[in-house]
Amino acid sequence: MPILNRAAEMQDEIAGWRHHIHSEPELGYDVHKTAAFVAERLKEFGVDEIVTGIGRTGVVGVIKGRLGAGDTIGLRADMDALPIHEVTGKPYASTVPNKMHACGHDGHTAMLLGAAKYLAETRNFSGNVAVIFQPAEEGGGGGNAMVKDGMMERFGIARVFGMHNMPGIPLGEFAIRPGPIMAATAEFTIKITGKGGHAAMPHTTIDPIMIGSQLVGAIQSIASRTVDPVKSVVVSVTKFHAGDAYNIIPETAELAGTIRTLDKAVAAKAEERMRAICDGVATTFGAKIELDYDPNYPVTVNNAEETVFAIDVAREVAGAHKVVGEVAPLMGGEDFSYMLEARPGAFIFLGNGDSANLHHPAYDFNDEIIPLGVSYWVKLAESARPAG
Repeated sequence: MPILNRAAEMQDEIAGWRHHIHSEPELGYDVHKTAAFVAERLKEFGVDEIVTGIGRTGVVGVIKGRLGAGDTIGLRADMDALPIHEVTGKPYASTVPNKMHACGHDGHTAMLLGAAKYLAETRNFSGNVAVIFQPAEEGGGGGNAMVKDGMMERFGIARVFGMHNMPGIPLGEFAIRPGPIMAATAEFTIKITGKGGHAAMPHTTIDPIMIGSQLVGAIQSIASRTVDPVKSVVVSVTKFHAGDAYNIIPETAELAGTIRTLDKAVAAKAEERMRAICDGVATTFGAKIELDYDPNYPVTVNNAEETVFAIDVAREVAGAHKVVGEVAPLMGGEDFSYMLEARPGAFIFLGNGDSANLHHPAYDFNDEIIPLGVSYWVKLAESARPAG
C-alpha cells in the first residue's frame, strides 16, 4: 500500500486543521482550545467513544473496527507548543506572543486527526483503534500523566505507537531503530553558598564563582572518567549566575544544566557521581553546596518485535529505500517513553526535510509529509488487526 489516495485528497483539509492549531499555540497542560478542537473533529468523524480529561487535558478517541472483538492499538500525537517567539512570517503564524509550535506537534495532531477520519469512514480492521492526543510533552510529562490515569487499562490498549517529524531527515523518509532511540533526561540545579567580600581581598572570602568554576570542570568527569566510553552520556551546564558588581565577590552562585543518557544504569551512576562531586567540592573549599537533581523522562526504548512491524508498515507506505531501520539514537528526551514502559510499541521519525531545526523560532512543519503520516497510521491500524 503506497500513500493512500484518500490521504492525498484530504491533505489540504488536514493542513487547514494544522494551520488553525498553529495559529493558537498552547503550553503544557493548558491545551484546552486544542483539546476542544480535537474532540469536536472526532465527534464529526463519528468516532465511537471520545473521552476528555485523561492526564488532565488529554483526549482519547476509540474507533471500533468491523469485527469488534479483540484488543486495542494505540496511536499517539502530542498537542502542546513551546515558549518561543515565532519568526516564520507564515500567514498562519502564532497569534500568541512568545508561544509557537516549534516542534511540529500541530502537524502530529493534524495527521492523527486525518487518520481518525479515514479509519472511522472505512473501519477496515478488527478490534479497536485508540487515537491518543497528549498534552505537556515539552517537559510536563503528559504521557506519564495519561498512563497514571489508567489510560492503557481503561481502553484495553495492547500496543502503542508514536511518530515525530524530524528536520534533517530527507523529506518523506522514515527512520527508526530497535532498543533505545531517545535519551533519558535529568535536570540539575546547584546552589553554592560561600562568603562574600571585597574583590581586592579574596583571602577573606569563600568565593562561590571560583567554586562553581571548579564544579563545571569536575562534573565533566562523569562523561570522561565515570561512564564506559562506548556508552552515551551528555553532561551540559547551561546556566551560571552569580554577582552583580565589579568589585564584590558574591555570597552565592547558581549552576544548572541537564544530563542525557541511553542507559538506566548510566543515569543512576551519573546522579550518584554528581552528588559525590558536589559533596567533595563543598568539603574542599568550605562552602555549602545544595544539589537539586530531578530525573525527568526515562529512556525511550522501542520493542524489537513492534519495531520490525513498524518498519514493514513504513516500507509499504514509502518504499523500502526510504526507511532507515538502524538510525542513530538521539540524545533528546521524549515522554512517549512512559507509554512504551507501560505497553510494547515503537516510536518512529518522519523526515521534515531541510527545514529549521526543532525548537527554533524559524521552524515550521512541512505539510507535504501529511499524506505519508496519515497513511502510516492507517496502515499500522489495518495491519495490526486485519478485518478479514
